[in-house]
Amino acid sequence: MTTQSGPHGGRPDPGLSAIMSERRHLINLSYRLLGSLADAEDAVQETYARWYAMSPEQQDAIAAPGAWLTKVAGRICLDLLGSARARRESYVGEWIPEPLPDRAEWNTGPSTSDPADPADRVTLDESVSMAFLVVLESMTPAERVAFILHDVFRYPFADVAEIVGRTPGACRQLATSARRRVRETQAPATSAARRADVVRAFKEAWEAKDIEALIGLLDPDATTVADSGGLVSAILGPVEGAERVARAVIDLAVRAPGLTVVERSVNGQPGLVVQYEGATAAVVAFDVVDDRITQIWGIRNPQKLRPWTTT
Repeated sequence: MTTQSGPHGGRPDPGLSAIMSERRHLINLSYRLLGSLADAEDAVQETYARWYAMSPEQQDAIAAPGAWLTKVAGRICLDLLGSARARRESYVGEWIPEPLPDRAEWNTGPSTSDPADPADRVTLDESVSMAFLVVLESMTPAERVAFILHDVFRYPFADVAEIVGRTPGACRQLATSARRRVRETQAPATSAARRADVVRAFKEAWEAKDIEALIGLLDPDATTVADSGGLVSAILGPVEGAERVARAVIDLAVRAPGLTVVERSVNGQPGLVVQYEGATAAVVAFDVVDDRITQIWGIRNPQKLRPWTTT
């Protein structure tokens, strides 16, 4: 299997620095496969544990340690996805992928905060946008792994087959099925600047409790989804329709008058962070199409908010 990371010329050095240099690649891969930074960290830790459980002679026999680590991490993630599906079916409220902060703030320039590793090591692009990760959640574990490895990380299907445990042809079919799911949910792209304008206007209308302004920013069929835990646990099911979403947002502001809303980048897209009594209470991600907000995700589970601690 060919390795896709690390500029190792010739045979990779199996030493500590060469092995640990693969960590960024493994975190990036595992987060996209699992949608959870905590689970990604666990998967990578287990991958390294298996490497160091081998004898030096066994390690020396591996011609491409980076490829070996990727293969093992992929298999661990595939197993975790199977067990995660069962856990998420019993999750109280909607299960939403874990949000990632970004070093570069989209409204004020470079951030002065320093998100805890390894969150800041996950490359933020379209393949980690909240909308994309939510689509990935609709896939089977095998579809997700085949699609991410081939379409995002550009591994050939022969290599993907070694991880998924199926033939290259079967993996090609899995990726095709996953690709179809993505196409069915894709909307026309909205520029980052325009997304920022819309989200900023939403923040201002929320703070002003201006329901008419909120409705004007929302698509008529807009939906908001929140997970369990955090500041307010009353809204667990999806809320649909611009007016209902606007009223739910206003109701939250009324019931928690001490809320502070801050503009932040969430998974590489304009979003908001809700702070309450000096702590991060929620992270809010948006999908914007044709200058209207079509989807709002509110992440309130404290375990998912670890990288979002306020300063």
